[in-house]
Amino acid sequence: MKKLLIVLMLMPLSLFAQKSDVGNWFIYFGNKKINDRVNWHHEVQYRNFNFAGDIEQLLLRTGVGYNLTENNNNLLLGYGFIYSEPYIAGTDEKRNFNEHRVYQQFITKQTFGRLSLQHRYRFEQRMVEDDLKLRLRYFMSCNVALNNKKMENKTWYLSAYNEIFINPEENYFDRNRLYGGIGYKFSDLVRSEVGFMNQASSNTSRSQLNLITFVSF
Repeated sequence: MKKLLIVLMLMPLSLFAQKSDVGNWFIYFGNKKINDRVNWHHEVQYRNFNFAGDIEQLLLRTGVGYNLTENNNNLLLGYGFIYSEPYIAGTDEKRNFNEHRVYQQFITKQTFGRLSLQHRYRFEQRMVEDDLKLRLRYFMSCNVALNNKKMENKTWYLSAYNEIFINPEENYFDRNRLYGGIGYKFSDLVRSEVGFMNQASSNTSRSQLNLITFVSF
């Protein structure tokens, strides 16, 4: 079964290596437990317009969280640096800019047998060049264990999420992300997923292949 996940993750090498309307995101999520209450979150996202090489964004994010209850309710304060290279509309030319982002979030989790749910509420203060922008985000995900009765080691699972982005001042709808994929939990420390995510804004819609690794240590 592990070989199937590896094949699924390698398929895009041939499918999307050339210029494509489907982009690709390589994503790493890390979580370090400092003690029973405090954790260090860190992540790297390398986003491309094609499989690799035509960069769309590089996102580096980190933060320190505090568990209000054991493992289920977490408050976090974080910072993100984002480098972007979007195309200029109607051309093959690009521009580039940096964004600095401070954010606060609350995550709550529930488990019902094979089903695991997560809700994340995030408030961002985004410094894009010389402009300050505020944004609210709500993320809901679910994982369903397939070959075991719960999300334990050596478990295949289905994964899905939806995240909506809201601007609090004007043009309230910013974007929506809808994702579905399959994953494998190797151990309490590592799990991986491959899936497709559609990102829709008020005037565009684009699909992304996501290759995701989660590491806890």
